Amino acid sequence: MLFHSSFRNELGRYFWATLVVLVTIVMTVMLIRTLGQASGGKVDPQEVSLVLAYTMLANVHTLLTMSLYIATVATMSRMYTDSEMVIWQSSGQSTTRLLRPALRFAWPWLLTILGLAMCAWPWSNSQILEMRERYEKRGDLERIKTGEFQESANGKRVFFIDKNSPSEKQGSRVFIFSEEKDTQSIITSQTGFIDTREGERFLVLNHGQRVDINPSKEEIKVIAFESHGSRVESTPLAASEVEAQATQAWDLWRNPTPINLSELTWRIGLGLASFNLLLLAIAIPFINPRTGRSGSLIMAMITFFIYYNLVNLSRTWVASGEYAMVPLLVGMHLPVFVLAVLILYGRQQPSLFRRARQVGPPALGGQS
Repeated sequence: MLFHSSFRNELGRYFWATLVVLVTIVMTVMLIRTLGQASGGKVDPQEVSLVLAYTMLANVHTLLTMSLYIATVATMSRMYTDSEMVIWQSSGQSTTRLLRPALRFAWPWLLTILGLAMCAWPWSNSQILEMRERYEKRGDLERIKTGEFQESANGKRVFFIDKNSPSEKQGSRVFIFSEEKDTQSIITSQTGFIDTREGERFLVLNHGQRVDINPSKEEIKVIAFESHGSRVESTPLAASEVEAQATQAWDLWRNPTPINLSELTWRIGLGLASFNLLLLAIAIPFINPRTGRSGSLIMAMITFFIYYNLVNLSRTWVASGEYAMVPLLVGMHLPVFVLAVLILYGRQQPSLFRRARQVGPPALGGQS
């Protein structure tokens, strides 16, 4: 049918154009954020590309939802602005007839959005969380880089080794600042190396001095040494607690804590919201060619952001115990669905009235 095929073709063009623009913008923002995290020591600089890829995969469902909504709103607005919708309505095609071609185009994307929210979102977050924990929990010796000040895992030590260090296990002109309780220690040495004894690693410093400062007692101790060794404690890569965002949906359901249920509520809500937003995108845009299209587009954008922010807030409401998962899902998404259906029904009334006048009974005073 020409009515359906033309609508789907235009919807597809707007959808892909919008998706490319959004992906480009979000990828640029994510790249800047990831580079900032890498420079701040939260992400391994060698894994920036992987973190960026996982972050993009974790947010694809939001981009698809926005692209589908914007494309539908743009298509409907264009049809009203060019009076094309009026022509279709005069030929007997109502606004509700657009639901079939819209759903035919959108149902694969709606399932993709739900699948990404349920599976890809937690998997991507778990990969990012694992890389960050592995990088943050590496031992103090792994943190040391020649020519750079590096902080220890517990934040109580600062290391520096000169750039002219002969190897990774040996260094020259070593500087260590540490703080324990009320004492601050500054250790400097000409050389240093790593020695392994009975499976434990020791940092051995030669030809240096140690300065202990106790500000509370106003004491300063200076100790010169020929050789000084200290055991280095490396933080093991122990399995940490997996956050709710990095947990699969089935595991969230089997462990129904408030945080897990809030995460599950948010993921299910994303799928329901994408379907309701598609209905709203068809129902809301109504443009009078004499008044312009700005008012309808502004209303459509405001509706999207309010609804999507409410979906995000549902996670907080369930986690705090203010609402239960099922009543919140029903109370939030069912009214939106009913509202969209009522608006669509209201759009259909003018065509119904015209059709009723055409097939109505003859006027009084006509021929008997």
